[in-house]
Amino acid sequence: QGVIHFAAESHVDNSIKNPGVFIETNVKGTFTLIDVARAYWMNKPFEYKENYQGCRFHHISTDEVYGTLNETDLFTEETPYAPNSPYSASKASSDMIVRSYQETYGLNTVITNCSNNYGPKQHNEKLIPTIIRKALAGEAIPIYGDGKNIRDWLYVLDHCKGIDLVYHTGKVANVYNIGGRNERTNLQIVDTICSILDTKVPKEKSYKDLITFVEDRAGHDRRYAIDATKLETELGWKADEDFESGIVKTIEWYLNKYEVK
Repeated sequence: QGVIHFAAESHVDNSIKNPGVFIETNVKGTFTLIDVARAYWMNKPFEYKENYQGCRFHHISTDEVYGTLNETDLFTEETPYAPNSPYSASKASSDMIVRSYQETYGLNTVITNCSNNYGPKQHNEKLIPTIIRKALAGEAIPIYGDGKNIRDWLYVLDHCKGIDLVYHTGKVANVYNIGGRNERTNLQIVDTICSILDTKVPKEKSYKDLITFVEDRAGHDRRYAIDATKLETELGWKADEDFESGIVKTIEWYLNKYEVK
């Protein structure tokens, strides 16, 4: 028994336009959930009710709480928090709330911080679905700034396998970073997607002609990349997809969704 807490506002652009919603959902929402869990599972601090021994609260977080990286380092579980957007600040706050319930009440908690997810069924507002959708519609594909911001991409099913592993076998009070070791600039992402679409759904011109550069996002972190060594060595996790295999599966799912023949 337990709670795996995914619920969050997660799009940085939205957090810049409307930060209050992110505080409500990510900070107050996490507090509400974990406080109800504590009251339901425990008699008093460090004493679980008889039928709720071992109930765990697993909090899903993000690598963005660590801020931005230089060109070579990786985020580890020991990297100090330095959130730079209202979104990442709200997630950092929620992580601290979870930590406090572990320390103050003895609630059984774990936290996982993941890199950028991609794959089937992703929300339309995210980068990769936006690139695919705009390309297929023949619309301009917007890329922030110079397109050289770097992200570490994690296939959604690999993330879910990591969550399952940590929830069932992770050590209490521990943080585990989940990353795909697939660093790409935004330009590389759009170039790869357009190349695959040029092969699968060729048009008169390359989809790359649709790439347009737009004004950069405020407070845009330059690089994120996760070191998943702890998860790999302590719990035996490994990513099954690299970006080359995962992006093909993703594009095929969207072509099917949009009924592109």
